[in-house]
Amino acid sequence: MTTRDTMLARIGKNKPDALPLPTVPTFVDDTDDLYTHFGESLAFVGGTLLDLSVSSETLTDYLRRTFPTAERIASSVPLPGLITPSVSPETDKNELERIDVAVLRGEFAVAENAAVWVPEPNMLHRALPFIAQYLVLVVNRTAIVPNMHVAYQHVDRNSLSYGVFIAGPSKTADIEQSLVIGAHGARGLTVVLE
Repeated sequence: MTTRDTMLARIGKNKPDALPLPTVPTFVDDTDDLYTHFGESLAFVGGTLLDLSVSSETLTDYLRRTFPTAERIASSVPLPGLITPSVSPETDKNELERIDVAVLRGEFAVAENAAVWVPEPNMLHRALPFIAQYLVLVVNRTAIVPNMHVAYQHVDRNSLSYGVFIAGPSKTADIEQSLVIGAHGARGLTVVLE
């Protein structure tokens, strides 16, 4: 028996007993008002919140009022009274760059950082959330989770090839600390709760 074999045999005999993995806490505070926390987080990252459950305005009315000069509004959400261009995964990127506003359905929102989970089927095209001038994400008011620990439990990683968490409009800063909004993505983000 070689020295190597002897060492490996000794190591194999001296294995510690297997222990179960620890339970990962979710860090959920049951007293937290998720709606308020989400609104504060969204404002902090530069987004706007519109709650349709407390507004007499419809989503279509909001879009007309907020983006009166928008000529092309792409949407994965029904918008009665608005004509929207057809966007699919095959849509040419030159067509996409002319989209003024993208209205997409988010599956759920995260209160701690205002991120909204948008799976690929809801995007119409993978580039659309990032190439449109303005982004509107529509989320069910009851689909707000407290933090990313809980959020990742809601993501179905087995049936999905692509999805993204989006939080706020695009932001970047240079070495001189000049903040630029919209340099690498949407210039504005509105989250609509319904």
